[in-house]
Amino acid sequence: MKNKKPLPILEKVRITGIAAEGKAIARYDDLVIFIPFAVPGDLVDIQPTRKRKGYAEGKAVRFHEYSPQRTEAFCEHFGVCGGCKWQILPYSEQIRYKQQQVVDNLTRIGKIELPEISPILGSDKTRFYRNKLEFTFSNKGWLTDEEIQSGVAIENRNVLGFHIPGMFDKALDIRKCWLQSDISNQIRNEIKAFALQNGYSFFDLRNQCGLLRNIIIRTTSGGEVMLIVVFFEDDKDRRNALLTHIAETFPTITSLLYIINEKANDTIADQEVHVFKGNDFICEEMEDLKFKIGAKSFFQTNSEQACNLYRIVRDFAALTGNEAVYDLYTGTGTIANFIARQARRVIGIEYLPEAIEDARINSEINNIRNTLFFAGDMKDILNDEFMQTYGRPDVLITDPPRAGMHNDVIETILSAEPLRIVYVSCNPATQARDLQLLNRKYRLGKVQPVDMFPHTHHVENVVLLELTNTMNEP
Repeated sequence: MKNKKPLPILEKVRITGIAAEGKAIARYDDLVIFIPFAVPGDLVDIQPTRKRKGYAEGKAVRFHEYSPQRTEAFCEHFGVCGGCKWQILPYSEQIRYKQQQVVDNLTRIGKIELPEISPILGSDKTRFYRNKLEFTFSNKGWLTDEEIQSGVAIENRNVLGFHIPGMFDKALDIRKCWLQSDISNQIRNEIKAFALQNGYSFFDLRNQCGLLRNIIIRTTSGGEVMLIVVFFEDDKDRRNALLTHIAETFPTITSLLYIINEKANDTIADQEVHVFKGNDFICEEMEDLKFKIGAKSFFQTNSEQACNLYRIVRDFAALTGNEAVYDLYTGTGTIANFIARQARRVIGIEYLPEAIEDARINSEINNIRNTLFFAGDMKDILNDEFMQTYGRPDVLITDPPRAGMHNDVIETILSAEPLRIVYVSCNPATQARDLQLLNRKYRLGKVQPVDMFPHTHHVENVVLLELTNTMNEP
């Protein structure tokens, strides 16, 4: 089969805006074009890579003018690893576009009456703000354009880094990542160096072989460090040699764990976690609360901004100490425990049993006795029978996954008629869809966007819904 002829290059096209998914927008005649790694004001030649009716995707192949908005990328891996795509935008511009993204979704998708939207809460830290990163071992390291053009044959392509977007079996070697505190870079680079020096095999995803599979590094604001090394093969001698070396080189590691994962996928939810040294958990603190984080625990990856997010939730909930609160999609109970002392009782519901166990432990270690947690599918648990047993909520907090809430859950909420709903979302588009359905009985009282992930297009949004007068409804 012959290769398709490339589409003709579009010359000197001005970038005019930013799209919802973070790509830049340009217009050429009647065609809308989406381009990564460009900013409004750039004048570029565009190579279309995909064309559909009314729009196209492409890449900038030549810059004739740089936008005055553009700033220099600080990461050497920018444009290749797929992360932090907005490094070339000043942070003030990043949060401006995120604010607009929230407004656009609520107005175009939600189609509901909006209050004045509060200015987005930016992150004090724009670098080294994450508390968790996962890196992949690969024996098929991605070659950069510079490496290819050098003409030098690279025999050893063992790398430890991030998956290349759209290339499931390729990874880019990462020398320095600006997302997590520098101990993460030190640990990752030392592990790679030790593995190369001692002839350890890196994972071959296509052929499902190799000793080293991936590592997960978690850190806390207080300086605790968890390292999880995931092996594909069960080689005790080599495993112990690597882990002993890391333990001796980094004595500040609080929790050194390992997993033998022989499955076809990288998920560790169903895997046994082994302790090599230290505890099987680390602790994060927010205000006067402690949260226990295990290898499998879900925890917001920007700890400092998560605390600010939870304060907004608590403020919107306007609790007096007499309310029964439902916390849907509670995860490890961080929001439930954060607001429990201001409520009469908090009931948390979450799909994963392991997360619910963490939620109960977090209540116990903080001496919180007015929480109840339940594990199961939200649409199956949250029903009239459940509410007859445990009481209807005065206030309901919901923090669903990116897909939003199931229609059955929304109908149950509408039937329960809590006085206030605080809806936290990592996807304003599905949040807007759900708000339109809730609009039958609720009006939008407050909107507060929050930036949890600088240098990306992702944005969190918190809204307050207040019950309207439904006495006259049929």
